Amino acid sequence: MLLDLPSNRAEAWRWSDLSALPALADAAPSGRVPEALPWIEAEHEAARLLFVDGKLDEGRSRLGPVEIGTVTAETSHPLGRLAGKSGWALRLGRDHAAGGLVQIIHVSTGAADHLAAEMALADDAQASIVETYIGDGWTNRLTAMSLGKGARLMLSRRVLGTVGFVSLTDHASLGEGASLDLATLAAGGRDTRLDGEIDLDGAGAFAEAGGALLARARQRHDVNLVLRHRAPSGTSRQLWRSVADDKAACSVAARVEVARDAQKTDGEQSLKGLLLSRGATINAKPELEIFADDVKCAHGATVGELDRRALFYLESRGVTPEEAKALLTRAFVADALDRIGAVEVRDAFYADAEGWFGGGDG
Repeated sequence: MLLDLPSNRAEAWRWSDLSALPALADAAPSGRVPEALPWIEAEHEAARLLFVDGKLDEGRSRLGPVEIGTVTAETSHPLGRLAGKSGWALRLGRDHAAGGLVQIIHVSTGAADHLAAEMALADDAQASIVETYIGDGWTNRLTAMSLGKGARLMLSRRVLGTVGFVSLTDHASLGEGASLDLATLAAGGRDTRLDGEIDLDGAGAFAEAGGALLARARQRHDVNLVLRHRAPSGTSRQLWRSVADDKAACSVAARVEVARDAQKTDGEQSLKGLLLSRGATINAKPELEIFADDVKCAHGATVGELDRRALFYLESRGVTPEEAKALLTRAFVADALDRIGAVEVRDAFYADAEGWFGGGDG
């Protein structure tokens, strides 16, 4: 497969390493699926979908309100456009709810797989979705989200697995008073490229996007996110916590754009990085582009190491150096995971982070 990939000489791609993708695109999948899959035990569950190398495993899936077929998801993004127009869709009518948690597990088995998705919520509709990415190979996804007036979507993602690459491209449009909560945990051994464009098109819309990026060895996580305020009284929050060990690199470029008519906008960005070794790298690039004059916008970016005094205090109380390091790292990423609303989802994400702190790869 001939790939037309962007060069890291381009500003938007300067922190990404796509060199492994051509070989993965030419590889053949093994088709091996683990017997035990990381489903979350939820009190109410509306659907459970298992995709293996981009194809639905019907025998181990329960569709519920989810449809399989052609989806409306278009992009000019160089990776996202490879996803095509076939995939899964959750389309909810006015005042409808999914009826419980929608769970989707994507398993890649050593090759490249591409899939598109559509989440369309009409006025006052609600849904909570969890996507989990495991295995190896290249998992490439394109997702289109459309939220009507007063609709609410909670989308939580965890990138686990051993080796390979995960690329996610999102396009979201929020209507008047709509709410989008997007949380991501990258805690496996795979590299990532996470791109998102969230447009607050209706007055009073709310969007929160962020998560925790955990990297070690020579791993790379790269986030590029744009939130556009196009109507008055919108609120946005971006909160990212990056942890890099060994020779790993985490990079976050987060931008807020406020149009001239988007008065009374309230936007905040918080990008923080924690270096666990001197050979690691963290890049944080917050941006504000404001054309309105009555707004409240703030951004901050900090990168540092673990507090040596705190480490010494814990060790003096009998905590081993490794345990002390893990305790402080947990505290650092906690505010990124605490924002996940559903308790069972939040607990599962914390458990995955704990596995990373203990030296696992998800």
